[in-house]
Amino acid sequence: MEALKQRIRTSGRALNSQVLLVDMFLNNQVDCALMDEIGEEFKRLFEAEGVTKVVTIESSGIAPAAMTSLRMGVPMIILKKATSVILSDGILQTEVFSFTKRTSYQLTLKTEFIQPGERVLLIDDFLANGEAAMGASKLIERAGGKVVGIGAVISKNFQPGMQRLKEAGYNVKSLAEIVNMGEGFVEFADNEGEKA
Repeated sequence: MEALKQRIRTSGRALNSQVLLVDMFLNNQVDCALMDEIGEEFKRLFEAEGVTKVVTIESSGIAPAAMTSLRMGVPMIILKKATSVILSDGILQTEVFSFTKRTSYQLTLKTEFIQPGERVLLIDDFLANGEAAMGASKLIERAGGKVVGIGAVISKNFQPGMQRLKEAGYNVKSLAEIVNMGEGFVEFADNEGEKA
């Protein structure tokens, strides 16, 4: 998606080969117009899948997932990372390791929101090692849903997540595929050598 890649070029900042800051438009400050375009693109990519629910993981995936669910006309479900006294009954959990935070957390799904046979589109901000997407997919499947697509706003294809999810049989699409990055530069899958 060219508008997203352009925004990464102008507002993103690669700190090193592992960390890309996109806090100017995606996960601290949110560019809602860009999120709307992202929602429309995910709708285009996955509309043939008969999606009945959009699922995301709190918190940076919420903005693109909300716009995707709005565009597709289906509800959005947020998987929680933190435990809560009000999330004690009717839940499924799995442990997920966070690459960004360098710690594990209990990913939690309230089962009443995924009915058996639901066709689920999982939306996430970043795809790197695939831990979060794999954990979320397993929760959805344990609840009886079918993951018909996984949409990543940005994927770091030089890390194993994309390949891991595809090998597991998931239909995975990324709007900005990064094949290499380092301090001050980002190379996209179809436009190598772009600066960010």
